[in-house]
This record gives sequence, structure tokens and C-alpha cells, in this order.
Amino acid sequence: MMQIPKTPVPTHLNRTFSVLEILQYTLLVSVLLYFGKTLFIPLSYSILISFILYPICKWMEKKGISKGIAIFISIFGVILFFGAIIYLLFTQVVEFSNEWQIFRIKLLETATQLSDFLAERFDISTEKQMEFIKNSVNNSGSQAISLLKITVYSFSELIFYLLIIPVYSVLILYYRQLLVNVLYHLFPLDKKDTIHEILVETIHAYYNFIKGMLLVYLIVGILNSIGLAIIGIPHPFLFGFIASILTFIPYIGIMISSLLPIAVSWITFNSIWYPLGVILVFSIVQVLEAYIIFPFAVGGRLKINTLVIIVMVIFGGILWGAAGMILFIPFISIVKLIADRTESLKTLSLLLGNDGIKKKQ
Repeated sequence: MMQIPKTPVPTHLNRTFSVLEILQYTLLVSVLLYFGKTLFIPLSYSILISFILYPICKWMEKKGISKGIAIFISIFGVILFFGAIIYLLFTQVVEFSNEWQIFRIKLLETATQLSDFLAERFDISTEKQMEFIKNSVNNSGSQAISLLKITVYSFSELIFYLLIIPVYSVLILYYRQLLVNVLYHLFPLDKKDTIHEILVETIHAYYNFIKGMLLVYLIVGILNSIGLAIIGIPHPFLFGFIASILTFIPYIGIMISSLLPIAVSWITFNSIWYPLGVILVFSIVQVLEAYIIFPFAVGGRLKINTLVIIVMVIFGGILWGAAGMILFIPFISIVKLIADRTESLKTLSLLLGNDGIKKKQ
């Protein structure tokens, strides 16, 4: 009987990607992500929210609740959560504004004391100081306009994200089966089980990511509270944990949450050193959170080594700003899940993971 020769498997399906090829693809993807960030940032947040809410929606659907109502309840819960954070920010601003009159008086007193100190110690007259201030104000006019433009753009971008992210999340959850079927058709039929496994583990990885973030906020809140208690700020645990919760909003959250303890410490102790101590405590904790606590608490749960976590935090900040520092960590965990199950990406899997370190130890 004549035997039919077997079709040889293309060599490009079995080959291993070199480090240079991985770097080339990384550069290409980075350029795409940078110029398409207006689309990809809200879409990425929506995917993250959808992965987190999927088990909740699935549980409600098994209890007999329709898909649409289950999605609405889940999204509404998320909106309430973020609404509570915004309300917390608003109350901080209101409380600070109530103290503004006393704060303004303290500020003027400090400015007067500083002026007298400069005149006495460095022989800089009041007239020279006023002239310097006027020149600085005149020269900073164009910079103020530029800063105002950046602020307006950032605020409009934030409003756009707040409006579009819930819409994306609802549509992703509603059309989830369609999107999964499309993903299945993009790859050979024998890869269906592998893709399903990657999707399940991705949802699990995002769940671990959220647990790691909660641990980060707990540690940051404790460190903030201890630091404020050491320098003698009233209500240290209240201010410490409010600042920890509001760090969920990068940059803006920590600045607004620090205003009230700064004002309270200045009014209470009538000294500039206590507000500076508050700023120092929050700054040190923020550095520890970004480069030690966050990589340690989140990286271990995602099975990614700490070096890669730190690099991705910085890399995400370069490409997408504060959003990239949050989103790029779960992204790299998905890349590792794919690399673990792809023979040609074993080099990338070894680079991202910490299995080799544990085995060596």
C-alpha cells in the first residue's frame, strides 16, 4: 500500500524567537501603544474592570438573573465605589476650604517672617525682594498659561475616560462570548484548549492583582499613620488611611489628601517644620510604595520577578503616564501566561518569571 507522505511542519512554527527579535517586537508595540493611548488607556481599564466583574456577573446569571441586569448591577457597584472615592476627595477639599482663612493668615505670617529673615541675615532689603517677586510673576505669565492649558486638557481627558470606560465595560461583558469566539477563530483549532486556559488564568491573575493592590493600600496606610504619629500630627490613622485610599488616583489623590494634615499641623503647632514633616512622610512612603511595596506585594502574586515589575512601572509611566504605571503590570502577567505556553517564547518566559530563581535557591 502506498503511504501518503506527511506534510512537514513549517519550521517557523517551531523556531525560538531570539532576544533581538523580542526587542524589535517590543519596540513596535511600544510605538503603537504610545500613539494610540487615547484609545488603549480607557479600553485597558475597561478590560481590567470586565475581568474583575465577570465572576460576579456569572454568579448572578447562575442564580437566574438576566445577563443585562447582572451587568448593570455590577457596573453600578463599581460606579458607587468610585463615587465614594470622589466624595472623599470632595470632603477633603471642603474641610481644607473651611480652614483656608486661618491658613491664609499663617501663610502671610510665614512670608513676613521669611522676608525679615532674608533682610536680616543676607542683607536683602524688602524693596529688592518685592522687585524679585514682581519680575518672577511677569516672567512666569507664559508658563502659567501653558500650565493652564495642560490642566484643562488633563481634566477634559479625565472626564472622557470617566464617561467612556463604563460604556466599554458594559459592551465587553455583554459581548464576551462573541469576543471569545472571535479569539478562538484567530488560532488553529488545536489551540482552543490552550486559549481557554489562558483566559481563565488571566481572570485569576487580575483577581490576584486586585488582592495585591488592596495589600499595598493597607501597608501604605499603616506606614503613613506611623509616620504622622511619630511627628505628632493629630488623628494620624485617619489622615494616613485617607491618603492611602486616595493614592488610587495617581498624583492628584496624594496631593489633595495631604492638604488637610498640612493645614491642621500648621495651625495646631504654629511652625513650618510640621507641614514639612507631613510632606516628607508622604514622599518617603510614596517612593517605598512605587519601588518596593508595589513590586513585592503584586509581583509575587503574578509570579513575575521584582526587576521586571519595576521596569514595567517606569516603562508604563514613560508611555502612558500614571495610567501606564497601573495597567502595565497586569499586561505583563498576560504576556507571561502566553509565553509559558508557547515553545517559541520560552526565552521571554524565563526572563519574566521567578521560577528559575526559586529552583536555584
